[in-house]
Amino acid sequence: MSVALLIGAGLVGLGGGASLALSIAKKELREAAEAAEAEAQRLRKGASLEAGAIRRAAETEAREAALEMQEAADAALESETVALDTVAERVQGRESALADRREALDERKAELRERESAVRTMKERAKRLRSSAADTRIALRTRLEEMALCSGDEVIETLREQWLEQARADGAQQLRRVEQSAADAATSREANRLMQVAISRYQNHFLIDQSKSNIPISGPVYEVLTANDSLVLGVLAEGANTKLNLHESGESIRLEGLDGVGREVARRALKALGRKPKAVAAAKANPEAWVRTIRERLDAEIVRLGKKAFKVLKVKPAHDEIIGLVGALNYRTSYTQNQWLHAVEASFLAGMMAEELGLDVRMARRATLLHDIGKALTHEIEGSHAVIGADIARRLGEDEIVANAIGSHHADEPANSSYAFLVAAADAMSGARPGARREQSEGFSTRLEDLERLGASYKGVDHCAAVHGGRELRVYVRNNEVSDLQAVEMSTSIAEQISDELVFPGQVKVTVIRATESVAVAL
Repeated sequence: MSVALLIGAGLVGLGGGASLALSIAKKELREAAEAAEAEAQRLRKGASLEAGAIRRAAETEAREAALEMQEAADAALESETVALDTVAERVQGRESALADRREALDERKAELRERESAVRTMKERAKRLRSSAADTRIALRTRLEEMALCSGDEVIETLREQWLEQARADGAQQLRRVEQSAADAATSREANRLMQVAISRYQNHFLIDQSKSNIPISGPVYEVLTANDSLVLGVLAEGANTKLNLHESGESIRLEGLDGVGREVARRALKALGRKPKAVAAAKANPEAWVRTIRERLDAEIVRLGKKAFKVLKVKPAHDEIIGLVGALNYRTSYTQNQWLHAVEASFLAGMMAEELGLDVRMARRATLLHDIGKALTHEIEGSHAVIGADIARRLGEDEIVANAIGSHHADEPANSSYAFLVAAADAMSGARPGARREQSEGFSTRLEDLERLGASYKGVDHCAAVHGGRELRVYVRNNEVSDLQAVEMSTSIAEQISDELVFPGQVKVTVIRATESVAVAL
């Protein structure tokens, strides 16, 4: 390239010596071309040698890789061959087993076909025998009717009447035996012993339920209740199903109603308004939702209490509605006795007595636990709580023994089992336990006066005294006017009159005392 530039420069500079310079340039170009050709041949030869070496190396590497692949393929083929042989052996074994099973099934099918044939033969024979027996029965019945001069229906009716008459006689005899055993002193002592054993074995801690009707309230609570034409007060009364009467002073509110659960809703709502600012805000914003939330929380607690009673007594849970009624008894009282605690306590007592008598402990506990469920609905349904509870138990699938025990524990229906008497006894024991029930002071004083007045109305009575909190009436008679036999008759008559005319918790013991006093003066 530099030679060409020199040639160009010479041509430009020399002008006239162009021919000489051109000759020289051509010579140099030929020499350069020859040198370049030689260099190119040398490079081609080197490249050819290098390419041959690379090709040989590649061929060698390819051969080695092919050998390795062939070895791996041979090993894999050998492994697959072994696996295929194993599979083939397994398949062969299974085919052999299938062949054996197929043969066994064929034999079983043959046996079944033979049995089916035998069964069909036996059925046909039985059918013929039944037909023959029916014809024979008809013929014999016709013959017997001709001999007896009456129809078969008349014979059946006669036998039925005879059996019914015999059953009535047996029942009357058993009833006489029961009545005689009930009047027996030994039976009474045994019954008292069983009750004493049960009451001594049961121990629990009881808190007296206050059930306040007058709830004190503060000024802010009064303002919330009476704001917007007493909107919150009206919604609370409707949601709790309880009449709420504000005192003129605005310092208290009176709860009126028989719905124990509703009264509890009202108590909780008033308590929340006095202590929780959030409750005040919620009551003002949406009183219906606020009351509904309180009610839902209380309903959840009632369900938990119902389930707890069944769990504590170790008896099978009942229908959800019955569980709710058992839990609701926690907010129902009888002479201030909490009825949930009363039901659980009486259930334990009934179970202990059932165990002593060799009866079903869980059946006794279940019947006693449910004996007062009607009290949870007496504010809605008219009638005896025993009858209400028995109807609910029957409707929701409880055993008839349980339902009858519920309905008969206050003699609203006749008892049909020993469990009914256990329920009645346990109920009386729990209600009559010292400290179990109490009355308002006015009612208590009135009841004592009525007891003493009733006892004093009998001829020959000197004076009367109601003792032990009104659970016993002692009647002192004049011994010159009343005999021992008349004293016994008087105690029974007074007890019956008390049962008919007075209302009292538990039981009242009547004791007629006839004493002879001899006085002498020593001089």
